[in-house]
Amino acid sequence: MNLQSGAGSGSAAVATEALAATEFIDHDSPEVRAFVRDRVPASATTPTEQAVALYYAVRDGIRYEVYGADLSREGLRASRVATTGSGMCLHKSVLYTAGLRSLGIPARLVLTDVRNHLASDRLKRLLGGDVFHQHGLAAVYLQDRWVRATPVFNRTLCRLYRMAPLDFDGTADSLHHPFDEQGRQQMEFLRFHGEFDDLPYERVIADLRAAHPGLFEGESPRFVGGSLARDAHDTAVRA
Repeated sequence: MNLQSGAGSGSAAVATEALAATEFIDHDSPEVRAFVRDRVPASATTPTEQAVALYYAVRDGIRYEVYGADLSREGLRASRVATTGSGMCLHKSVLYTAGLRSLGIPARLVLTDVRNHLASDRLKRLLGGDVFHQHGLAAVYLQDRWVRATPVFNRTLCRLYRMAPLDFDGTADSLHHPFDEQGRQQMEFLRFHGEFDDLPYERVIADLRAAHPGLFEGESPRFVGGSLARDAHDTAVRA
């Protein structure tokens, strides 16, 4: 599936609609503004430099974890993610999008379904396979074009799973590499749900509950507990 953005996927007029503060992308909150202020250096003066600096701040400064993820309305707000310091793809992409908008850089959420060939055995059992619904990333408007960025898997987790971390230079799409460092297939995009100015919460949660009921703690909006780092360790021991 081709998710490359390309120069023709947006316009300046459309981009101005992707700057608003919303329920989930609450970039006018003190928490988001503090996160951006503390992590984007004053030396980053252009929108591209700021977007790149913020990308790495979210990628490596917010711990990626599926287990125990809080998918309540409050838990998925950018302001909450900025203070808790952890989350999965949706949380990290919401925070990145909010941070960009706080800098005056238009940004949207991108939602997809993906096949993860390197998911642990336990995660596959909970998912009901190796396909994950509602995988989140961001679309960023830079230099008169939209590019896509995935500030999701932090460097430490990539090292545990022997994956090359995704870099972003602000000029080209940063999407999941199709192969890991050993040449094994890693991630495959299966479905593109669209780009959104705010998180379509009810739609996302309904789809996740229908596709992955085993991930939820009963009726709670929280995923079951565990640790991706522990999964990686257990897989290495068995190997």
